[in-house]
Amino acid sequence: MSIVLYIVAYAAIVVFFGAVLLRVVFWTKMPAHVRWELYPVAHEGKKASYGGSYLEEPEWWTKQRHVSLWAEAKAMFIEIVFLAALWEHNRKMWFRSFPFHFGLYLIISATGVMVFASLLALVWPAAIASWFGGLLQVVTIVLGFAGMVLSLFGAAGLIHRRLTDEDLRDFTSASDIFNLLFFVGAFGLAFITWIAIDHDFSLVSYFVYNLVSFKMAAIPVHGTGAALFGLTIISLSALLAYIPMTHMSHFVGKYFAYHSIRWNDAPNLKNGKEEEEIEGLLTLPVSWSAEHIGGDGKKSWAQVATEEVKK
Repeated sequence: MSIVLYIVAYAAIVVFFGAVLLRVVFWTKMPAHVRWELYPVAHEGKKASYGGSYLEEPEWWTKQRHVSLWAEAKAMFIEIVFLAALWEHNRKMWFRSFPFHFGLYLIISATGVMVFASLLALVWPAAIASWFGGLLQVVTIVLGFAGMVLSLFGAAGLIHRRLTDEDLRDFTSASDIFNLLFFVGAFGLAFITWIAIDHDFSLVSYFVYNLVSFKMAAIPVHGTGAALFGLTIISLSALLAYIPMTHMSHFVGKYFAYHSIRWNDAPNLKNGKEEEEIEGLLTLPVSWSAEHIGGDGKKSWAQVATEEVKK
């Protein structure tokens, strides 16, 4: 049974990173998006504080642009970790969504600590046997417990919100509810396992160590406890593989949404990269069904954009 758990876990990890990589490749190959042209733009640095941009500089097209990637990273960190936009625009949803997402971050952090401890045990066993190893275990317990509680609370709150809020009902699909129930089920099993047989996370830490060291050693638990632990590993592995297959992969897409769409204000200069890309896109056919567009699948964007609109 233990060998099956290791195989399932390895397969889930491969599927997860493979699917994420495919999505990244897909998004990087997408054509240029229609500009938002909304300021402030984070990479403007000091100008962003008052909604300014390089366009306010006299003869800006003759000057070198200064883009602050640090300012972008700071803004994205605040948004991703604290869901700042949701706090500002939908406070009721934030009180459900923030615990769910922050709980996930804590669970990821707990997993990271276990992976680090496993690597340290391989290269420096004495460190794990010392007080430092004990500290890592305490950190794992705190992060793991807090993460499970917050995620379960947030997921349950999101389900309730989606089912009872009239404004969200029309935008809630069966897959939205299923995804949240999947989290509740997987993390609920993990929480029960923690209470019943693994309150110090020693079993899951041992499992992670064997994954890192490629040892398929038997898990030291038997009977009902073994079945519960196995079911937990399988459900969490299935969730890991499932996440990037759905719209929940927005944890990757958010970078492109901000960096390549919301904050992309690169100037379209003569003989520049943007001009070449736009000229290529204008040759593509238009197949929109709206009659006023006149996109029959044969006319190009350039033709549609320059011909007179039929009245």
